[in-house]
Amino acid sequence: MIRYLARRLGQSALTVFLTVTAVFVLVRLAPGDPASAYAGPTASPEDLARVRAQLGLDESVLAQYGIFLRGLLHGDAGMSYSFRAPALEVVLGRLPYTVTLAVAAILVTAVVAIPLGVWMARRADTAREIGASVLTVAGQSMPDFWSGVMLLTVFAVLVPVLPASGFTTWAGLVLPAVTVAVLQIALISRLVRREMAAALAAPYLTVARARGVSERALVWRYGMGNSLIPVLTALGTRFAALLNGVVVVEVVFAWPGVGSLVVRALETRDYPLIQATVLVTAALAIAVHLLVDVCYPLLDPRVRLGKAAAA
Repeated sequence: MIRYLARRLGQSALTVFLTVTAVFVLVRLAPGDPASAYAGPTASPEDLARVRAQLGLDESVLAQYGIFLRGLLHGDAGMSYSFRAPALEVVLGRLPYTVTLAVAAILVTAVVAIPLGVWMARRADTAREIGASVLTVAGQSMPDFWSGVMLLTVFAVLVPVLPASGFTTWAGLVLPAVTVAVLQIALISRLVRREMAAALAAPYLTVARARGVSERALVWRYGMGNSLIPVLTALGTRFAALLNGVVVVEVVFAWPGVGSLVVRALETRDYPLIQATVLVTAALAIAVHLLVDVCYPLLDPRVRLGKAAAA
């Protein structure tokens, strides 16, 4: 296990490094000049040259990359052009909002999708199951911005029971979390349905049923117990994706998270802020995937991470 964790940590560090390096190069290949965005449309060539010198953009890309790496070694991702503050501090200040939204959305997803998927598996090929499948396909097909606008219109305009935007109270978390969870519920419930249908048709469950094991134990202890690993993997993958920021939902609900921060950073060509955002979100996503892997032996004692890593 220790060797496996050490190897995974090394792979994770390399992945984060390569990801940040790729973003460093790609943002500089994209069209647009940060100096022009920072100095304004009326800036003279002399003003632009002065701003480029202030921002360090007059150096070669290789020199800028060396400065960036030296800063990272000291925990410094550079100064944000638009906020005029350390980029890493700006990102970490927004991160709790994104984490809160991601946790709320994944909890709603787990609470709704797992029972729904089990219910669909137990009623496979019935009219009710077909109707539920149609609803999950519809939920999977609806764009986030459309779901968000519809929920906003109903529960914040027509029936104003929830805040329309921001995070001033916990009630403001409801609409964004449900909007994000709609797609996740559709995806996870269909996965649970597939895994549970296969588990319930397994021969060992037929034998257990013949021996008088209760239906509740068959479904939740044996069937769901043997389906947890793919379900946990899917939930962990979706949670890691949500930590990168749900840009559309955050913009619709004026949510002060990382996603809306990325939009502003891209609009202003704020290189340090973009790089700091990628650094933080990539590290978090990889940490979530590593945590999911470590949980596998707890769910299924047959899984041995050390042997899997050595194979």
